[in-house]
Amino acid sequence: MSVALGPDTDLVGREVQAAALRERLLNPSVRLVTLTGRAGVGKTRLAREVVRGLGDAFGRVVTLDAAAPGGTGTDALTALARARTEGPGRAPGSRVLLLLDGCDHEAREAAAGAVVALADDPGVVVLATAVEPLGVYGEQLLPLGPLPVPGDGDGEDLHRVASVALFVRRARDTDPSFALTLENSGAVADICTLLGGLPLALELAALRLRLLPPRLLAARLRGRTTVLAGGPVNAPARHRSLAALAEWSCRGLDPAAGALLGRLSAYEPGFGLAAAGIADEEGLEPLMDRGLLTVVAEERGELRLAVPEPVRSHARTRAAEADGAGAAADAHAERYRRLVAAALPGLAGTGQDRLLREAAAESPNVLAALRRLHERGDGEAAAALVLGCHLPWLAQGRLREGLEWCDEVADCRQLPEALRARLADLSGVFALALGDPQESVRRHRRALALGKGVGDRRRNALASLRLGTALLRSGDTSAARSVLVTAHSALSGMGATGAGAEAAFELAAALRAEGDRRKAQEMLEKAEEAFRRAGDGRGLAGALRALAAMALEGDEPERAETALREALRLYEAIDERSELPAALEEFALLLLRTQPAQRPRAVRLLAAADVLRQRTGAEVPQEWRSKAEQARTELGARLDWPDFATAWAEGVRMAAPTAVAEALSAPAPSHRTVAGAAAEAQSLTPRQAQVALLVAEGLTNRHIAARLDISEWTVVNHVRQVMRRLGCTSRVQVAGAVGRWA
Repeated sequence: MSVALGPDTDLVGREVQAAALRERLLNPSVRLVTLTGRAGVGKTRLAREVVRGLGDAFGRVVTLDAAAPGGTGTDALTALARARTEGPGRAPGSRVLLLLDGCDHEAREAAAGAVVALADDPGVVVLATAVEPLGVYGEQLLPLGPLPVPGDGDGEDLHRVASVALFVRRARDTDPSFALTLENSGAVADICTLLGGLPLALELAALRLRLLPPRLLAARLRGRTTVLAGGPVNAPARHRSLAALAEWSCRGLDPAAGALLGRLSAYEPGFGLAAAGIADEEGLEPLMDRGLLTVVAEERGELRLAVPEPVRSHARTRAAEADGAGAAADAHAERYRRLVAAALPGLAGTGQDRLLREAAAESPNVLAALRRLHERGDGEAAAALVLGCHLPWLAQGRLREGLEWCDEVADCRQLPEALRARLADLSGVFALALGDPQESVRRHRRALALGKGVGDRRRNALASLRLGTALLRSGDTSAARSVLVTAHSALSGMGATGAGAEAAFELAAALRAEGDRRKAQEMLEKAEEAFRRAGDGRGLAGALRALAAMALEGDEPERAETALREALRLYEAIDERSELPAALEEFALLLLRTQPAQRPRAVRLLAAADVLRQRTGAEVPQEWRSKAEQARTELGARLDWPDFATAWAEGVRMAAPTAVAEALSAPAPSHRTVAGAAAEAQSLTPRQAQVALLVAEGLTNRHIAARLDISEWTVVNHVRQVMRRLGCTSRVQVAGAVGRWA
């Protein structure tokens, strides 16, 4: 039962945990540390490597396997532990480090009893490894989770992500020629994400590269990670395959917990308790203690949960075998169909921001439900779910996916003409958002043709509204205005407030395109008021952007900036993705016009917008693309190349919330007089003014020092003097002051 520490192994991504464990074990007041975490996470390996490095700090190091045959009884394990820690050769007063490995399931009670029995010996320090705490008084816990997996912004730095680094290192052990390349990086990232960063799973997956390239391996693992096997013959049985690991992890669960696990395994990672219909959190504790249910995020105070792999694949397989007809998957699909239907009334009202954020968080489960409904041939339910995802998919930037689902579901047999018409209409909305107005016109005309036989005046008026919008984007202004006038009149007469506001907004755009700015302004202000009254934040943001464009045409940049700032705040509140890139570009171009000192910020915003738009797959009109390219060319000419390249790289790495925060942190327009701004400028020495201009460009003290060939400490002093003389308390305020007189 005494276990050797084994050969040296490299620890990838565990440097922080190793340092924390080492510090605790060396603390004289600590008697028991339990390294907890689910099976396969690497508890034993970390514990043994840390213990190996601490040998000189203890008079003796003893390693025991708590789960070895014959040692699971409390008396037997206690006697063996005493014999090892009190045996011959122990110097009086010396400390002993006991690694009690594998204190799980049946061995947990015996391990806890042994720790209690050893408590009367102050020279014994115990390090235990277990899937859940031992529950002994004085126990200190050090949880060990899976390795981090790739995120949206990790493209260029993928090799630095711990799960990827481990996978690549083990892949090279299998095939020395393996390398992370542009061609296989996406598949490698998918593999690490599918396996949830679980070290054992990553190592088993790396072994399969002998037979499969990363792309095919990733495809094989989707939905069934338990196919991975082939662990070392000298490893415990549970470490030789993910199926055995999952079976061992679920051992000893009571029937209620097992049934709950089977039910939750139907949910995609990141589900909320409310969405899953779980009101009693007490039933979750046994699963969470064992790591069979994990917290993956928190959204506005609500936990987002997941059944991790490979337990999820194992539990789904067992649930399917038990009910034979996929009852858990059907219940999951029905639940999300009802949730989407229940959210529809609030999506265009005051609850929009909350509902859209919840829809974004639950989108993997909504898609899983849609796939299930479509697979079992329930066309009407699938169509209703797709139609209910209209606004959430637009806000999330799922444009291509939305278009494909509209076409896929519309092909279902026996689907009523009314649903086909609505799906054709929605597909036209997605086509326009993707930047194809001609295709959008074709689809909306088909929707109107299908809708004629149905006789639904409101739906036909909505299809006409969207046809008019597509005609306007395609350049047919006169036809667009004619259709939009009719649609606006019809929807207003029906009392359709939200649709009427949308029609007024599009009609204002048509009037503006024809040069009738006065009527366009009036119509746009009516649309803005209606959106505000309804609480439609997304519609209001679009109206504010149009008002900003008209304000710029009238040479009112401060009014335009105020409107754009409010639009960006609204997009941030609903986690918008489709329209946000254009709003960021509009704000960047406004900054270039009104505050030239903000050029580095404008570069960052243009870069962030470019990347965010690529993720939606949307095309931009040629006229607008030319404006953005012209702005980039101008910025590249006015800024030093290193500064431009640095700012662009920073923008590329920005997530959507960060990009919005970057825009909103720009100095607000000032209402001070020109004379006051001139007085501010004259209060500075030439060198201080030089430093202030560089601060406004977004340069750091170090960059300013290099640019002016002075010391960084001198720059710090100049910045302090500039703040004092201008009455500023931050570099952002300095940039605002410079914008008034630069």
